[in-house]
Amino acid sequence: MFTYLFVFFLLAMVIVKLWLAVRQVRHVAQHRGAVPAQFASTIALSDHQRAADYTIARSRLGMWETLAQGALLLAWTLLGGLQWLHVGVIEWLGQGTLAQVVLVGAVLVISGIVDLPFAYIRQFVIEQRFGFNRMTLGLFIADLLKSAIVGLILGVPLLLAVLWLMTQAGQWWWFYAWVVWVAFNLVVLVLYPTVIAPLFNKFEPLNDEALKARIEALMKRCGFAAKGLFVMDGSRRSAHGNAYFTGFGAAKRIVFFDTLLSRLSPTEVEAVLAHELGHFKHRHVLKRIVVTFALSLVFLALLGWLSGRTWFYTQLGVMPSLTGSNAGLALVLFFLVLPVFGFFFSPLGSLSSRRHEFQADAFAAQQTGAADLVNALVKLYQDNASTLTPDPLYTAFYYSHPPASQRIDRLLSHA
Repeated sequence: MFTYLFVFFLLAMVIVKLWLAVRQVRHVAQHRGAVPAQFASTIALSDHQRAADYTIARSRLGMWETLAQGALLLAWTLLGGLQWLHVGVIEWLGQGTLAQVVLVGAVLVISGIVDLPFAYIRQFVIEQRFGFNRMTLGLFIADLLKSAIVGLILGVPLLLAVLWLMTQAGQWWWFYAWVVWVAFNLVVLVLYPTVIAPLFNKFEPLNDEALKARIEALMKRCGFAAKGLFVMDGSRRSAHGNAYFTGFGAAKRIVFFDTLLSRLSPTEVEAVLAHELGHFKHRHVLKRIVVTFALSLVFLALLGWLSGRTWFYTQLGVMPSLTGSNAGLALVLFFLVLPVFGFFFSPLGSLSSRRHEFQADAFAAQQTGAADLVNALVKLYQDNASTLTPDPLYTAFYYSHPPASQRIDRLLSHA
């Protein structure tokens, strides 16, 4: 029974993803010929068409990626790939903890290899074609190696702790694993700004004293304290611009991409930062962390129940060991299958995120004025080639930020 349920949801997920992508491509292409009246005075037709072509190219690549990932998941499960790998690892290493770690690692590596061509095409074909790519092949490879090393350093101890709890901590292992998971994430939040992020980018203090004074005055008005204001060399990899908060508690930092600072005026930069401060003021980040931790507790409890059910393995094409631990196998199988069933809940997360964005925009309009944020957003939509005419249903399902027209209309209502 569970086999049929899994196949149904897997096919439904793939079909819905492809259907939404086709809707997005068709809708954007149909509106490619004219700039929406709302943006006619600020966005050139050539920029609008470039954004449409960029969106279509990324959507079409995403369709092939959806098919590849669906095929890989089917190969791992019902076609026997995971079973074959599981047996091979046991024959090689026995049934100890090392074999379970290798099994998890092998699945991650093979899945990463399948994803690699799509990452390459996205970076060196699509981003290159539309003038965004500034990454060399050497830097691309270096990033992959660094990410792998960081993943090993952070991930292996966490995996070993969870595997040990699964085999030694009894029926409540999933709760203890959740405590470890929460602690791990909080530590990473603290370490990321000063230890992890500098492995990939250079961060320099903001040197523009006038802009710095403006930003510090804004932070003081909003009651926000940060460790510092930094500029990141985002232009080393991409022409896209952004700004963000990073860190946790006293380790919070404000980071601007150099590409953002080169494009926006000081008042527009202040407005973008005011939007980010709006997230802080409304406790959006804290709320998301709490929701994430709560969901992870539910998922681990579900894993704790499923891992002891033989049908969970056999009906997904895997034969569990009758003499040794199946902890690693249960972890892999659960996290392979979970996205299939969780996919249809993703619009709820997108809806919540868009509401948060509207709230942050309203806060920014109060602190700096709506006009500066509108001007900044128009420039960012233009520079990042973000389509002004996304498909409404695709937007409702995927977009974490409101479409440009809705967002700017709402901002202008605050003016």
